Amino acid sequence: MMIKNIILATLLIALPLTLAAKGDASAGQEKAKLCEACHGATGKSVDPNYPNLAGQHESYLEKALADYRSGRRPNPIMAGMAGPLSDQDIADLSAWFASQEGGLRDISE
Repeated sequence: MMIKNIILATLLIALPLTLAAKGDASAGQEKAKLCEACHGATGKSVDPNYPNLAGQHESYLEKALADYRSGRRPNPIMAGMAGPLSDQDIADLSAWFASQEGGLRDISE
């Protein structure tokens, strides 16, 4: 009986992980076209007013976009951009930007 409870508890703990949307970096690249104006084609912004997204942790990007979408992280520009995104869009965008090489801005480009 104890082993069954342990197995059941383990499965219940792991269930949300299996239900989480998996990001597709290729799909994210296409969806990121709207982000390019501020964050650059690969997530390296050339304007210090906009943060670099390239190389950020995927989980951080997912949380940030979800928080902009829900209003937990207030920013009028990002609220408008994130508002229409689905969970899959957020996962794809996060996968794309996380897959890019991070680094400092090079404003000479």
